[in-house]
Amino acid sequence: MTEACRGDRDGGDVTDARREIGTAMAGAALAWLDTLDDEQRAIGVGHPPADDATDAERRRWFYTPTDHGGLTVHQQRPDQHRAMMRLISTGLSTPAYVTVATIMGLENVLDQLEGFVTRFDRVRGRDPGLYYLRVFGEPGGPKPWGWRFGGHHVSLNNLVVDGALVASTPLFLGADPASSPLLGGAVNRPLARVEDLGRDLVRSLHGDVRRRAVLLDRAPADLVAANRTVVADGDRTIPLVGIWRDEKFPDPVEQAKLQALSDRFDENAGLSDADHEVVSYRTAPKGVAAAEFDGDQRAVLGALLDTYFGRVPAAVSPAERYLDDAVLDQVFFAWAGPTDEGQPHYYRLQGPNLLIEWDNTQRSANHAHSVWRDPSTDFGLDVLAGHRAAHRH
Repeated sequence: MTEACRGDRDGGDVTDARREIGTAMAGAALAWLDTLDDEQRAIGVGHPPADDATDAERRRWFYTPTDHGGLTVHQQRPDQHRAMMRLISTGLSTPAYVTVATIMGLENVLDQLEGFVTRFDRVRGRDPGLYYLRVFGEPGGPKPWGWRFGGHHVSLNNLVVDGALVASTPLFLGADPASSPLLGGAVNRPLARVEDLGRDLVRSLHGDVRRRAVLLDRAPADLVAANRTVVADGDRTIPLVGIWRDEKFPDPVEQAKLQALSDRFDENAGLSDADHEVVSYRTAPKGVAAAEFDGDQRAVLGALLDTYFGRVPAAVSPAERYLDDAVLDQVFFAWAGPTDEGQPHYYRLQGPNLLIEWDNTQRSANHAHSVWRDPSTDFGLDVLAGHRAAHRH
């Protein structure tokens, strides 16, 4: 079971909270499905979650502006879009819902920033209407079901089993631009605290602790675990061109543009093979354990974790679990890149049932990615395996 739903697994209050959220999700999902015609349902409904190869599509996720799979905003009437947003809200805290809505709106800002040009072999490359929803299985029934919502810089993955929300990772939020101007000198930074608390933490470290926490003076071009379904020991960054649903665009000119962009990101990062090994993912965490932090540093780490755990409804957030010193002690913090504001950088939080990654490297460090995962049980795969075993005849 993922950390988002682990809590006190057998505790009555936690179980009731998971069921309450599962019920809300089912009601919202059914309300959305009831608005769809046959053609829309063929796109918006996927194979029921299962502990076998038929579940492969549900386990695919992206954060690039590619086809995430499902029914887009463009393919829906306004009332259907509203029902879609209602379902999305059931899996998020209010701050997270506001952040998701803001990220979707940033597609308009990015379009202007890039000059309103056609990109990615489609009519509008930066498009707030290209966010996709797909429901897997039959909501509210006795069998497992789930839903996935995603588009550029958003990926939400939820699984409900026996009426209870049991998994909500991977959970990805990004922002491009990460920082943009508002009237009166204000600044729009949807993931400001996610970035700033990480920098505050590394800057607070000194001596040998800091030397061990900072893996490299340069940052990788993207998240190290990327959008892999399963994270494995030794994983390295995937070039941008590889994080798309289809291998190549039909238009060779657009494909060449994407390849050139991908190459530029990698060249700007300037990592050698040895550097990639230094920042590669390992099951044995890299960096420094919170057991070595002082009280103020532990408080910053706790606040940083909250920017990820606070994305789900408070009733199922694992944040309280990390108030236990013994649990927090096992969280490792690692950083790559300069610690100056405005410079490309990356950090990782890793511990039992926990992998968090952040990077802000692209577009002159104004293009941010953040993801919360549980490498061992993303997508609720452990729960599905247990459910199948329990219901085997």
